[in-house]
Amino acid sequence: MYPVRMILVIIIYLSSQARAQENPFRCTSNGGYKNNSVYSANLNALLLSFSTNISDYGFHSASVGAVNGLALCRADQTLDQCRTCVESASRQVLQSCPSARQAVIWYEHCSLRYSDYPIHNTQTEDPTYLLINTQNASNGDAFKEDRARLLSDLTAQAANGTFELKVGAGARNLSRSEFSMIYALVQCTPDFSSENCRRCLAGHSQFLQSYISIGFRVLGPNCIICNGNNTTLIQGKKDDNTAKVIIFIAVPVGATLLFAACAIIIFTRRRTKQSSAYKIAESADDICNVESLQYDFRIIRAATNDFSDANKLGQGGFGAVYKGKLQSGEEIAVKRLSRDSRQGNVEFKNEVLLVAKLQHRNLVKLLGFSMEGTERVLIYEFVPNASLDKFIFDPVKSSQLDWDRRYMIIRGVAKGLLYLHEDSRLRIIHRDLKASNVLLDGDMNPNIADFGMARLFKQDETQGNTSKIVGTYGYMSPEYVMHGMYSNKSDVYSFGVLVLEILSGQRSACIKNEENGEDLLTITWKKWSEGTAADMIDPVVRNGAGSERDMVRCIHIGLLCVQENAATRPTMASVAQMLGRTTMSLPVPSEPAFYLSSRYGPVDSCSSEVRTGVSQGSSSVNDVSISELCPR
Repeated sequence: MYPVRMILVIIIYLSSQARAQENPFRCTSNGGYKNNSVYSANLNALLLSFSTNISDYGFHSASVGAVNGLALCRADQTLDQCRTCVESASRQVLQSCPSARQAVIWYEHCSLRYSDYPIHNTQTEDPTYLLINTQNASNGDAFKEDRARLLSDLTAQAANGTFELKVGAGARNLSRSEFSMIYALVQCTPDFSSENCRRCLAGHSQFLQSYISIGFRVLGPNCIICNGNNTTLIQGKKDDNTAKVIIFIAVPVGATLLFAACAIIIFTRRRTKQSSAYKIAESADDICNVESLQYDFRIIRAATNDFSDANKLGQGGFGAVYKGKLQSGEEIAVKRLSRDSRQGNVEFKNEVLLVAKLQHRNLVKLLGFSMEGTERVLIYEFVPNASLDKFIFDPVKSSQLDWDRRYMIIRGVAKGLLYLHEDSRLRIIHRDLKASNVLLDGDMNPNIADFGMARLFKQDETQGNTSKIVGTYGYMSPEYVMHGMYSNKSDVYSFGVLVLEILSGQRSACIKNEENGEDLLTITWKKWSEGTAADMIDPVVRNGAGSERDMVRCIHIGLLCVQENAATRPTMASVAQMLGRTTMSLPVPSEPAFYLSSRYGPVDSCSSEVRTGVSQGSSSVNDVSISELCPR
């Protein structure tokens, strides 16, 4: 947030003596909710997550169950200041709007909003508050013209902002006025598209044309405008209209300092930002580099034949994937985010800003992206053999994967994860490794894909925590699914499950013995303990060429990776050594985590792909949606 901080600090100082009678808020009924209800629990969990998960840029959007929410801090705030403000707003909104299913509240330095309707990248002008002073400019027409030009420039600046920050701040000389200059700040929630940000701010600016007040704030659900000069403002009264009018007091500051601050903005806007734990974009230049990968949306629409069903390769939790062909003849895979996806913008940001930085033969290659209005698409190199699950779980196609190929895939995935955890300049936790997220090229080499759930760690960090659980049951580690704790050992657990699936040809969560509720890990552990682990090997592989000893050794490695205690699981560096040195002795594994069947009760369906708050099926466990993945 540093590039805009200089001008915004001045704005804070100008309004630091403000004493509004109350923080503006609005509650809309849409029916209420009862205490101790599911909605109440989800709302409390959502509000609790805001201050913890808010980014260094001062924004966080999330969904818990049917509750959608977002929090936005003014761009000059430090992370600690932002968290403090959001925590206060979270407490206040529950007191001001008890039992309301929809609410929005504005503080001096932050705002918070929640609803049982989708609100991410969804524009609304209700409610909007106007905070205005009592002094008008004498030359009204000239003043409004200068103000309109300034707001137009800053609107363009905000609309062209990054995925992390959409803000504009600056000042303008007044041509015919008793005041020397006017300054302004405009800001949109960064989940907004450029067009929606422009439309929101333009609507507020148009509304202000009816006023010639020298200072005001317009507070909307998705964008704000602050405007003023160095004239003292006074406390005033409330309007009787729907929008509440609250007058504030400002302290004079010299125009020279304002001009200097504007110059600093222009200079520092291009400078590198300091990296942080959960911030994917490390600098403003990163965005510029990523934008060099942007495709014209018309080209992608033509390449996919207008996203025709004939070109559709598959459907994921956040959109469909299509095959396309550019005019150059290059084949591409295009992931089109669903318009109703509640988390789509988060995943889009992650994949563009993260995958573009990663280069490894076992990671999917991002070619570019495209945006137009509400459209968000990612363009990857086309991988002809689709995903691993299309082979190992198919009774016909599985015959194409002999032991050598399966072992090559296991080692390739291990190398890709090792690169993410230790060898890349970024430390990445994937958090959603599974067979469907491993793509196979023409030579059956594996490529890890789908970084929408990935998290970035600092070099000295070892684990993170979240109140929002996303991923796929059967692949998620017990400490993550139960406590929201994730680390590189979470990926190790997922890798171990994947190894056992590749060896057995069976899905992890598919029930082999419905009477006892046993899953793949349970049965594999029993067989290994009895000395009959070879019985778990896919007959297609076991009856072909290859060493059964090496196959059983891989089962052993898989069991080491899925141990319940994360501390006893090996790192991916150790796993890579185990796979590369077949004579290396292996430790004895402890019992794996049987959380899917034993801790949540019997499982009624074959697998469970989950993303908190996104309904994908008819049954759920722990407020996490379930969809059937296994064939009948």
